[in-house]
Amino acid sequence: MLPGLLQGIETGGLLIIQDSSNYSGRDLLKSFITAALNREEVVHVLCFDVSEEELRDRLKPLDTQRLHIHNAYLDPLGWTAHPAFTVQQFNSKDLTDLIRQTSQQRPATLVIDSLSWILRHATAPAVCRTLQQLRKGGAVRAIIGLLHTDMHQRGTVGSVCHLATSLISVAPGVKGNEAVARITKRSKSGKVMQDEEIFCITEDLAVTVLSTSCHPEPKPTNTEEEQADPTANLTFNLRLSDSELEAKQKLTLPFVFSKEKKTALLHPGPGSGRILYEPDANDDYDQEDPDDDLDI
Repeated sequence: MLPGLLQGIETGGLLIIQDSSNYSGRDLLKSFITAALNREEVVHVLCFDVSEEELRDRLKPLDTQRLHIHNAYLDPLGWTAHPAFTVQQFNSKDLTDLIRQTSQQRPATLVIDSLSWILRHATAPAVCRTLQQLRKGGAVRAIIGLLHTDMHQRGTVGSVCHLATSLISVAPGVKGNEAVARITKRSKSGKVMQDEEIFCITEDLAVTVLSTSCHPEPKPTNTEEEQADPTANLTFNLRLSDSELEAKQKLTLPFVFSKEKKTALLHPGPGSGRILYEPDANDDYDQEDPDDDLDI
């Protein structure tokens, strides 16, 4: 599945590479940049985590003609007079204008290195909203983002990864030059495919898959059948037999109106609604002034 993703991400797709302090996913991110450039795509990179020189390292000079790096490493918060790119510009409007200035009318692939830096200075809902707007805006063909999962809470990681059409979680392998990629791909029909592949990256940023094991989407389980029966070990029976159930259905409850009562209420006869009052012997009733108690 990893070679298939390197061959191209679907239009409107969002690929997130998840790494940690145990293994960096930046070389794999560069492999995706190289693959996109080899397909003659225009690539825009938001560079927050590393310098532009470090990002260009091992990229072929010919490929960089269609590579546009927006350097936010030197001044990410805009403290100088003329910053190249700041985190405040991570919104749909500014990014669309920035890409269309250099990409002409051709949709570009947007690479974010990294989403973790942006999430340190913007809320997760704002970042998710921007990613969703970029996917549907037309200026961006696909988005590839690097996310350091051990820098954020689980809810933040889950919110961002929920938008992704493809997820690649990388971890160190057994040997020094090997790594393990756990891949989750979601199709538009809702089908989910999972793979686990052992790979290595060569000096020219080519990805070689050494072994793979497929994990198809787990079948939905019937939770009602798996759940233990709470009435199994009781000393009395809570279930009804067929005869008891039939008798229960025939029982007329006292608070349920019969058909005759409903008819009488909905179609009252003559004289209905009158109030009949019989005076009591102890009633204090004065015919001369009935409202005498209201005088002040």
